[in-house]
Amino acid sequence: MAAPALHLKGSARIGDQIIFADLDLSVQAGAWTCLLGASGVGKSTVLRLFAGLTKDIDVDGSYGASDGALEGRVALMAQDDLLLPWLSALDNVLIGARLRAQRPDWTRGEDVLARVGLRDHIAKRPGELSGGQRQRVALARTLMEDRPIVLLDEPFSALDALTRAQMQELAAELLLDRTVLLVTHDPAEAARLGHRIVIMTDAGLQDVPVPTGNVPRAVDASDVLKAQADLLNQLRIKQ
Repeated sequence: MAAPALHLKGSARIGDQIIFADLDLSVQAGAWTCLLGASGVGKSTVLRLFAGLTKDIDVDGSYGASDGALEGRVALMAQDDLLLPWLSALDNVLIGARLRAQRPDWTRGEDVLARVGLRDHIAKRPGELSGGQRQRVALARTLMEDRPIVLLDEPFSALDALTRAQMQELAAELLLDRTVLLVTHDPAEAARLGHRIVIMTDAGLQDVPVPTGNVPRAVDASDVLKAQADLLNQLRIKQ
């Protein structure tokens, strides 16, 4: 089944605090939408709504998938890796199946960890891994869920530049034709990965022109570098 588009229209608050107001966001089906903006503007709240983590969020409006409910169709990678410290890297990657009382696919779990460069670390617990390695385990866990809708909240922020580029390329390959909403503070990342790039501010959303070429775009492509610079300048103005 094809991945659906997403929509969110309305306002959200937590307690007495307004998180965003009169937001109108469409997320293209089967493509990467990159959402940027200042801290505290509500980007992570948008992800939480689509992920169904709405316990403390009051919404005046509507949100969902274009073809029906979101439940059971979404994988979320949060800012924190949320690894269980008493489990190995492999067991953390397979935790979704266990929580659903399903039989874990050990072979595929090992393969996904190998794809993120952790073949030699599958038996290690989170305390034995670096911050970047932990983030790659969290990415592998997200990829393991194999959902049509994938929500990514700063998924590569703890990685060094080379590993970050490699993980961007891997995610683009493995999430082909999925509906991906990526929250990032990195203009270069958005310029490489975005089919659509949107800046979120207190005043609403602003679309930014995207470079040409297929995702993931080359790091050193001239229009990617120009888009990166233009995006950084726009983010500075909107701070």
